[in-house]
Amino acid sequence: MADIPATMVKELRERTGAGIMDCKVALQESGGDAEKAIEYIKKKGLAKAAKKAGAIAAEGVVHAYIHPGSRIGVLVEVNCQTDFVARSEDFKSYVELVGLQIASMSAQYARREEVPAADIAKQTEIFTAQIEEEGKQSGKPRPAAAVEKIVAGKLDKWLGEVCLDEQPAITDQDKSIGALASELSGKIGEKITVRRFVRFELGEGIEKKQSDLAAEVKEALASS
Repeated sequence: MADIPATMVKELRERTGAGIMDCKVALQESGGDAEKAIEYIKKKGLAKAAKKAGAIAAEGVVHAYIHPGSRIGVLVEVNCQTDFVARSEDFKSYVELVGLQIASMSAQYARREEVPAADIAKQTEIFTAQIEEEGKQSGKPRPAAAVEKIVAGKLDKWLGEVCLDEQPAITDQDKSIGALASELSGKIGEKITVRRFVRFELGEGIEKKQSDLAAEVKEALASS
């Protein structure tokens, strides 16, 4: 797909109220033509969904997903506006997809605006150090302005990978989890949002003891 400038995405978002990823996809599908992109958004019902962005979504479900083998588990809260929609098959299918997505793709945040500033600063520091190290190794250090631009690109890519809302859906790589939520919202007429989630992986965070078999045998022989 064509590379779409962030300024075009911003302008389309302001004109339609649709989500950032929805605007980006619309522009890509329209070859960068803003008017065709607006038509695309209207046809997909994304503009209708955007109008409900300010609505309060306090109903929904807390869904538990356990991956086969019981080594990975997910708890996720997905909200809608009415209990009626929460019981619908379309909503349930989306919730199940979200649980599977989090388990499979290890999302860390629901959306990029919720990423803590400290995490962004830490990742920026890592990317900057990597680029500076590459410059030292090659003997061709990059100018500060170039480093800043590269880091910004890497950070944008990283956010797209770790934010659930922007991850390509495992069932349809051409659409993000956020885009599918917008489509569903346009279809059922209610705001749909993933509020929060937690992912568990068996043994995660536990420092496992490293055994040295040779040393253990030597110690056993010495004490016998």
